[in-house]
Amino acid sequence: MPSSFSQSANAAVETVFSGLWIPLVTPFRDGAIDHAALAAMTARLAQQGVSGFVACGSTGEAAALDKSEQLAVLETVLGAAQGLPVVMGLSGYHLGQTVEWVQTLARYPLAGLLVPAPHYIRPGQDGLLHWFRTLADASQVPLVIYDIPYRTGATLTTETLLALAAHPRIRAIKDCGGSPAKTQALIADGRLAVLAGEDAQMFATLTLGGTGAIAASAHWRPPEFVELMALLRGGQLAEARRVWQALLPWVEMCFAEPNPAPLKAVLAQAGWMRNELRAPMMPASEALIQSLQRLQAGAEVSRP
Repeated sequence: MPSSFSQSANAAVETVFSGLWIPLVTPFRDGAIDHAALAAMTARLAQQGVSGFVACGSTGEAAALDKSEQLAVLETVLGAAQGLPVVMGLSGYHLGQTVEWVQTLARYPLAGLLVPAPHYIRPGQDGLLHWFRTLADASQVPLVIYDIPYRTGATLTTETLLALAAHPRIRAIKDCGGSPAKTQALIADGRLAVLAGEDAQMFATLTLGGTGAIAASAHWRPPEFVELMALLRGGQLAEARRVWQALLPWVEMCFAEPNPAPLKAVLAQAGWMRNELRAPMMPASEALIQSLQRLQAGAEVSRP
């Protein structure tokens, strides 16, 4: 019998917003963006079965990049993505300036914009409806709502999200809302593609019928994440559980310290980039780096 993931992906949401999406880290070298490393990483990941990329998300340290740097990152990713769809992250709390930024991004061939609630000011539900509808009206591409209250301070209720689903350019949600009931209600409604945004919730969201995931941890061993989704699509729950249980220690360790510090430590160890972040973000602790190295070594030994 097909899994609920398979049924939802085929029926409710015929959409680009499905499968495994990678929210790309931004490599740095001596304080500047390392575009060569970013392009090489993007091209490498594009060949490993991923469905698309997010540029300038929270994993990409976008808050530490100025606007010109963000555009430069986007251009590098678009040039290296080998035709895979690219979503651009954006954030802010000044509506007029955010609309202008949406209009600036209109000249790029984007699959969508990843948009959180305005941070810090904590508007009510009417204000959140106005925020997302105004940005969707201004956009030429679909919006992916980024529901992440622990970063923004604003909680989107189920009722608000269902109201936003009626907008023709609001097509998906990166679900970090922390409410299984809300996740299930959105999947049951079927109008928004529901992408797991908390990596540790990926298996649960997919088995409930979510369309995919935006998963930072999938920079490492992406084919295994792709395999997990394929098994769930095929209704092979026992085999999918085996793959997920092997991935889970890495997923958990990837967020043992603030993202993307653990991830960059692993990618630096692999030679993909320098282990460099922008302050106030700090590199992973030496203790965590050693734990990550042991985990990597164990995974290599156990891999067939």
